[in-house]
Amino acid sequence: MSLVKYEILNKVAEVSSFTKAADALGLTQSAVSHAVSSLEKECGFALIHRSRTGVTLTSEGQTMLRAMRNVLDADELLQQEAAHILGVTRGKLRIGVISSISSNWMPEIIRIMDNQFPGIQVELREGDYYEIEQWLQSGEVDAGFLNGQKSEQFQFIELVQDPLLCIVSNQSSLYNRSEIDIAELEDMPFIMTSYRGTNDVKVILEEYHVKPNIRFELSEEVGIISMISHHLGITILPRLVINRLPSSLRAIPLKQGGYRTIGLAMKHQASPVTKKFAEILSVWLKDQNKK
Repeated sequence: MSLVKYEILNKVAEVSSFTKAADALGLTQSAVSHAVSSLEKECGFALIHRSRTGVTLTSEGQTMLRAMRNVLDADELLQQEAAHILGVTRGKLRIGVISSISSNWMPEIIRIMDNQFPGIQVELREGDYYEIEQWLQSGEVDAGFLNGQKSEQFQFIELVQDPLLCIVSNQSSLYNRSEIDIAELEDMPFIMTSYRGTNDVKVILEEYHVKPNIRFELSEEVGIISMISHHLGITILPRLVINRLPSSLRAIPLKQGGYRTIGLAMKHQASPVTKKFAEILSVWLKDQNKK
């Protein structure tokens, strides 16, 4: 069994499609299908289910993929360590990011890495905290941004404490406040974030035993802001997700404070490239805090 076939099955599993896998790998769909069929023949059992809606792994395929990813990770680490001995930093780096990080931090971080370490190939995969944690556990990413979910499985580097702010429209009775007591949100029409994993907004509401009137639960902050712009309720969001609010809205601090802790999670035996990314990220954040 070859590493190339492992890489092909890995990509097919990620995108659930021969066509998308072929496009991502720069191969023909026929080559991808042939490689997977060849792997199945070598294994002696089916690795994927083929259907009109796409492809999914069989239970045997999931077991084999975990083992194959371990082999791919070991091969990547071997190549990075060899390059590191030669004084060269190069290799592949897969990072799980939340939307606010991909829009606020990653463009500048990637620019710095491209300039200083052109041999590092960065791949970003955007999801919520739950998805990123799953990708870390399955080996689909080398590092990922989580909100303080410390685990013995990963090393966790705390990066920033991102304040939680109350977002209100100019028709809200809270609009002119300099700060808002979270207790005042009891029974108020509320637009709740609905991403999976630890929900920082729900955590702070539960901490202070506040039960707002949740009208809608949305996963996209753009939709939440639009609802508030139409005076359908208020919300609480982290500062980083609020790039530009409409002039009719305000972001007001909570009297009790409150924040989400953003950190970088990675394997305990992180690769040289992953360590370099963590180093660059930490230095950049320190520089930002000085401004």
